[in-house]
Amino acid sequence: MSIGQESDLIYDWARDGSQPSRWPDHVMLDDETLRDGLQSPSVIDPPVEAKVEILHLMESLGIETANVGLPGAGPRQLEAVTRLCREISEQRLRIRPNCAARTLMVDIQPIAEVSQRTGIPIEACVFIGSSPIRQYAEEWEVADILRHTREAIGFAVREGLGVMYVTEDTVRSSPEHLRILLTAAVETGARRVCLCDTCGAAVPEGVRNLVSWVRRLLGELRAEVGIDWHGHRDRGLDLANSLAAIEAGASRVHGTALGIGERVGNTPMEQLLVNLKLLGMRDDDLTHLPEYTARVSAATGVPIPVNMPVVGQDAFRTATGVHAAAVVKAQKKGQHWLADRIYSGVPAGMVGRNQEIEIGPMSGNSNVIYYLAIRGLPNPAETVHAVLQAAKKSNRVLSEEEVLELARNQPGLS
Repeated sequence: MSIGQESDLIYDWARDGSQPSRWPDHVMLDDETLRDGLQSPSVIDPPVEAKVEILHLMESLGIETANVGLPGAGPRQLEAVTRLCREISEQRLRIRPNCAARTLMVDIQPIAEVSQRTGIPIEACVFIGSSPIRQYAEEWEVADILRHTREAIGFAVREGLGVMYVTEDTVRSSPEHLRILLTAAVETGARRVCLCDTCGAAVPEGVRNLVSWVRRLLGELRAEVGIDWHGHRDRGLDLANSLAAIEAGASRVHGTALGIGERVGNTPMEQLLVNLKLLGMRDDDLTHLPEYTARVSAATGVPIPVNMPVVGQDAFRTATGVHAAAVVKAQKKGQHWLADRIYSGVPAGMVGRNQEIEIGPMSGNSNVIYYLAIRGLPNPAETVHAVLQAAKKSNRVLSEEEVLELARNQPGLS
């Protein structure tokens, strides 16, 4: 069998030609790790120097914008935002900062002051709840929300800030109210609007309907205004909803490292980066992705689950005999890309990792032979048999120390 290209071996039903692709050529990313990510009740708010390191890792991944905090929340947050914006300015980073603010001048004023002190433009992400359930709980009328919207955006624009208008709980808001609020935001000077699944309540069909409706509204207003999508993962639909938003016309989507954030969190940034690259909408160098998530994990005290896609310990490990045998056979063909895809939907090399073969109760001879060979150890039949028998009697994967001890006890290994 002669194979010329990867496409000869992997059929892609998403690109089978029966339907025209609706993916854009490029979509931007906004990293909320240092703002929404820190709203999780279980995280540690890292020291500012750790935040600077994380910011540089965002830069290395090609992420366009980062929410660096809510400076109106207090002196600690104001200090961190100032330090991060100064780092962007002094180090001439490509990544651009934005900051969250309620639709209150007391929240927006600190953003303007940081921008003036550091000499760098900052996008003000001014937010207010828009859904009927929020209005009922807060005892707001639409007129109240509308007044806050106009006052806040007008003030931010006069202060020289770019504005993204954020309607919290957008996915549970009525079109009648959204038309009023978004129209006012655009007329007052907002350059972007952010549609939020604040409670993680949306499904992809609803996201497509919402984003498409907002696109039509902006078309009616003849407004060159970008659409952001900000999703949470309460129903586990965060990534699917983000892709649906992109398909429907969102030009920037939000995420956080490891999906940290309010309650069960946000869309994981590492999964966005990988999927957008695999779908052809971005072409970032993702070799720093494991370092990015590991640094965020260490700084915030949030452990990385072993089965976390892309960055978990087990993301590219197998101890199953049939899987290991396929990987080994692929490697013997001398084609690294083949071994990296035979049992993996994400190429490990894309994110600076390798396929790993372990030895456990479900393993076969191929696991042991490969395991010993890559460590430069002889693998005579007696040694392979001894290691495999120990694995079959175990209820878990053998540690490297256990395998090496078994191998050392076999004749012919000094």
